[in-house]
Amino acid sequence: MSDRVLIVDFGSQVTQLIARRVRESGVYCEIHPFNKVDAASLAAFRPKGIILSGGPASVTLAESPRAHPAVFEMGVPVLGICYGQQTMCAQLGGQVDEHEHREFGRAFLDVTADCELFHGVWNVGAREQVWMSHGDRVVALPPGFRVVGTSDGAPFAAIADDARRFYGVQFHPEVVHTPHGAQLLRNFTHRVAGCSGDWTMAAFREQEIAKVRAQVGKGRVICGLSGGVDSSVVAALLHEAIGDQLTCVFVDTGFMRAGEADQVVSVFRDRFNIRLVHRDASDLFLAKLAGVTEPERKRKIIGATFIDVFEEEAKAAGGADFLAQGTLYPDVIESVSFIGGPSVTIKSHHNVGGLPERMNMKLVEPLRELFKDEVRALGRELGLPEEMVGRHPFPGPGLAIRIPGQELTRDKLDILRKADAIYLEEIRNAGLYDAIWQAFAVLLPVRTVGVMGDARSYDYACALRAVTSTDGMTADFYPFPHDFLGRVANRIINEVKGINRVTFDITSKPPGTIEWE
Repeated sequence: MSDRVLIVDFGSQVTQLIARRVRESGVYCEIHPFNKVDAASLAAFRPKGIILSGGPASVTLAESPRAHPAVFEMGVPVLGICYGQQTMCAQLGGQVDEHEHREFGRAFLDVTADCELFHGVWNVGAREQVWMSHGDRVVALPPGFRVVGTSDGAPFAAIADDARRFYGVQFHPEVVHTPHGAQLLRNFTHRVAGCSGDWTMAAFREQEIAKVRAQVGKGRVICGLSGGVDSSVVAALLHEAIGDQLTCVFVDTGFMRAGEADQVVSVFRDRFNIRLVHRDASDLFLAKLAGVTEPERKRKIIGATFIDVFEEEAKAAGGADFLAQGTLYPDVIESVSFIGGPSVTIKSHHNVGGLPERMNMKLVEPLRELFKDEVRALGRELGLPEEMVGRHPFPGPGLAIRIPGQELTRDKLDILRKADAIYLEEIRNAGLYDAIWQAFAVLLPVRTVGVMGDARSYDYACALRAVTSTDGMTADFYPFPHDFLGRVANRIINEVKGINRVTFDITSKPPGTIEWE
């Protein structure tokens, strides 16, 4: 087993970034809510180091979260970040107070002494940019600690107990606004905690294949294949693990992008030789959605119809003992957030919490320990084509929610599919596809007058959307040059019968969302 680091979560909105940075340095880690960590769980997890996250609470309040005492008693290094530093100091005999001088955003830390955390990164006497977000601050150190960095708002901005290998920082090294933060975290995991950094996708692949084989035994597994990154990687990994014990069901709703349905069948049936059931249910979905324009009703009808069709095909294929799902680590974290604690459950994800009881199958979730970028890396490791692994996110209802405020018809879907394909082709030709989080066309519920070939036209307007983002939670529009947009608009109007006007959406998220519905 690879070396492991435990991140104790106190509710920070950027706790996941700590895990991302640690994993990027080749060290496996997990995030556990503070109130799920005790002596028994620590002994079972066997971390080589522990990181205490930030959080919104105040250590000065009696009912605020605390780290379990076993964290400081098991003899492994501990790094406290922001609230994590404060609770460590308070619990070990120091003092934390509210202070009128708060620090939010960019700040500067003066390096006053050397320590293992700074080795090869920061030198004594340097003034380094960091990112702060705190009101309370440490005002007295516990026995054994010394100050190694100060800021205008935090006299103990970085502290070290060299003997116990305990470190605390008031700033957030996990965010990009602390330029050397990833190196500091690497020093903690590799230099202080002694992690080897041998956690790779190749190692994960072998480890997960062994786990799947142990869980499934001689049972049969069914996997819903959508053509998206997550389900595609799940299918490829499971097929490598259990071969013909796996059956994939691809429900073609008719709402996929141009060529994607054919690609799914070609890659998985022809290239990987996976047992694949392909059900073209586009007529059924369109019939169910006849007359429906309200977006939530669309989503619910599509979701319910998908489950019905999937279940029907699963039974026809002979049933199974297990259902494979593409649950990812962020889904798991959000779903197990401590109720009533410092953070709230962001969403109850559809992939977490078990199956509809009527399906009577156990879950196989081989990606539940991975972040999205790690899933893409695993897909490459498994030999999936880059155009599938690197594909932009695509909503479950597909093109159905990119025809807002109007009834869905096959003609409208075909118009949108052609416009979208031209847009994405031009983005790829310009070498911009990987610089953009998500790009797509929207067929608007608006018809406009135009002049085409000296004749009056009265056709649909189309909107183009392209955003940059790191996690989809916030986003900004991609600043295409005007000549690029002009070229795309010209191609769409000339090549797609039914569109005579093209617009570009420059709304950020928030206040807008990435999708239109």
